[in-house]
Amino acid sequence: MIERESEPHTMGVSPAGPGGAPRTPDGSALQAGGKLEPQTGTSDPTLRPAYSLRNRLARLLWGVTYALLYRPSPRPLHAWRAFLLRLFGARLGPKCHFYAKGRIWAPWNLHCEDRVSLADDAELYNPSLFTIGSHAIISQGAYVCGATHTYNDPGFQLVSMPMRLGAYSWVCARAIVSPGVNLGQGAILGLGSIATKDLEPFGIYAGVPAKKVKERERTAVPEPYR
Repeated sequence: MIERESEPHTMGVSPAGPGGAPRTPDGSALQAGGKLEPQTGTSDPTLRPAYSLRNRLARLLWGVTYALLYRPSPRPLHAWRAFLLRLFGARLGPKCHFYAKGRIWAPWNLHCEDRVSLADDAELYNPSLFTIGSHAIISQGAYVCGATHTYNDPGFQLVSMPMRLGAYSWVCARAIVSPGVNLGQGAILGLGSIATKDLEPFGIYAGVPAKKVKERERTAVPEPYR
């Protein structure tokens, strides 16, 4: 994550700006009593759009499609939901199971091998490319986060990064994968755990933050993936 250190100022306030009004490190003027002057859209960097107009329009169209055609679809219609995802640019291998209550933020940034599963109430926040290996599973209520913010920068800019879940990996129910974290082949992130670092192939991780607790048997997956 890219961060920018602030210039040091006494009491967090820079010397007086034009007109004698003191300013905070981000240049905002202080009113009498130490209150910040309201920032306008041109001076407040947090009001700048994080995404292009094209991206926002694509997500609007996808949101409408999700609400009208994807979410209401009967549970067994995996092929229909895969068709809709491909229509919006997803690259999916055969026999993928994406359940109706699962959420994909940007289908065009999703590349999956065969037999990938995304369960109900699981969510993929994927502003950058997200790759999922063969037979990988993301269980109910799991959240995979593909972006963060430069919290030491006054602009609080959004930063996203590509991520990968290896073949036969498993993100268990209610687990969370932090931005930029990748799962190796056969790795397991346990129930309700939070992964803050990459998971080694065939490692089983649990806890907050997740730590390796044991090794998965490599015979649990087909030989080409061991």
